[in-house]
Amino acid sequence: MTKIYVFFISDGTGITAESFGQSLLAQFENLEFIRITRPYVNTAEKARQLCKELTTLYKQKTPKILVFSTIVNVEIANILHEAPVHSYDIFDTFIPSLENLLHSHALHKIGKKRDITHSSQYDRRIQAMNFALNNDDGSHVRGYPQAELILTGVSRCGKTPTCLYLGLQFGIYAANYPVTEEDIEHEAKLPASLIPWKKKLFGLTIDFERLSAIRQERYPNSHYASMRQCKLETEQAEQLFSRHKIPVIDTTHYSIEEIATRILNMSGIERKIK
Repeated sequence: MTKIYVFFISDGTGITAESFGQSLLAQFENLEFIRITRPYVNTAEKARQLCKELTTLYKQKTPKILVFSTIVNVEIANILHEAPVHSYDIFDTFIPSLENLLHSHALHKIGKKRDITHSSQYDRRIQAMNFALNNDDGSHVRGYPQAELILTGVSRCGKTPTCLYLGLQFGIYAANYPVTEEDIEHEAKLPASLIPWKKKLFGLTIDFERLSAIRQERYPNSHYASMRQCKLETEQAEQLFSRHKIPVIDTTHYSIEEIATRILNMSGIERKIK
């Protein structure tokens, strides 16, 4: 299989270049990409060094070299354009047409999207992250009155990372509560600590074979990770969700980003950070 080098280059963190480029590359599953990120290319000297690196790679008869970049500084962008590679600069592609359409000049300021001087959104992000950490795994149910969302499901189905992503990306106060074997072995009763917050609940389920594989990585050959136990827990959790009419999403084939976005869409909760 042909290996294709892909560089994500930015004069900032590189997050935007990575997100944009990775989204496009995901459409080409039959190719093998070697991904390299180069953040903070914010001086002409750094740009020349990187241009030299790309040119050297090209001279080694590398089949294809792709560059996804977000370079605000025109001088730096022009230096990088000298490299013999296939380049896609997001700002260069869209900013000029937007300036024409809006009859306004862009700021051309590095890192504007993540400028923490917009303190209210930054503070909300930090507070939501702290809330997720402090209300993880059913450890502090006294925080549930503040929760906008309480994820529940069996162990290792994706509750904690989803709560953290909801906080970091959307500013949502999300807690999570693990459904244990003790919770569901008797008539699928809702745990007492969740009853007052039933309207905030959202269930996560997962294919039992996938769950077993995840658990095996942490506790190999254990009862906890066995197919039989995983099948029992997931079936009983789904019965609990069905009995109490708790909305649910199957996390088996979704990334954390997709799970979080689908939950907000299904629940109607508005993101606090936009």
